[in-house]
Amino acid sequence: MKKAMVIVNPSSGKEEALNYVEKLEEILQGQGYEVNVSQTEKELDATKFCESACMEEYELVVSLGGDGTLHETINGLMDEHHRPKLGIIPMGTVNDFARALNIPLDPEKAIDVIRDHQTRKVDIGTYNEGYFVNIVAVGAVAEAAYDVSPEEKTKLGPLAYVVEGMKTLASNPSYPLTIEHDGQHWEGDSILFLAALTNSTGGFENLAPDAEVDDGVLHCYIINDMNVLKLPAVLTSILTGKLKKNKDVTYFKAKEIRISSPEDLITNVDGEEGRKLPIELGVMPNHIEVLVPHKE
Repeated sequence: MKKAMVIVNPSSGKEEALNYVEKLEEILQGQGYEVNVSQTEKELDATKFCESACMEEYELVVSLGGDGTLHETINGLMDEHHRPKLGIIPMGTVNDFARALNIPLDPEKAIDVIRDHQTRKVDIGTYNEGYFVNIVAVGAVAEAAYDVSPEEKTKLGPLAYVVEGMKTLASNPSYPLTIEHDGQHWEGDSILFLAALTNSTGGFENLAPDAEVDDGVLHCYIINDMNVLKLPAVLTSILTGKLKKNKDVTYFKAKEIRISSPEDLITNVDGEEGRKLPIELGVMPNHIEVLVPHKE
């Protein structure tokens, strides 16, 4: 019999995640799966559960939770010889990876995708010895995201990150960065550096509109040091999908990137606190297979 593991974070979705387990089990059992439901209790549980599913050669793993649960689940897939297909029931505040794959943000509708789906192979980003699925950011704005409280995220959603980021940008802190990519070199002062793997970042689906989940490259933006009066134009560019056309922004695509700075800078990886610089980024093309809606 086929085996499927449901990795559920019971605290996700205002603690409503467990309400969807029974329906999901019924659908999977109807498809001939033996279902194992594994509840996370602490950090890295989802990664360990997923690694176990790989070792036992499960055919399917379903992440039922927020971006953090999904991030851990995907990290559990990465280094394994056998990688199950991945299903996603988004229960978080932002759900960038689900947005990029057109997976409904309504859990009931996302479960229907598990019932009737097609599969798509997608890229995964490498981050030193770790992995990411949406974005790596460097700069004061990236660090400001850690100041967004759970209450603000619940109340404002993705807008909470913009509010906190604009507070930081208003003080105009820039840092010296050295960015090496595919044989090219950039060096200068920057307010923010972004490397996007998908078109949806922080809940905004226009930040990197050209990015596809399977195009094999990182879409990168260097927001140069600038006068504070120019910041509203940069924000407008982000919201309208025209960031790469802004004259104060350097845009490039790359497969391999190394970022360093003489300053003590911490990165933001898929919305979570990452490592200090220097870091190395890359792409693993078409590395995992995800259940997605049928194309209309």
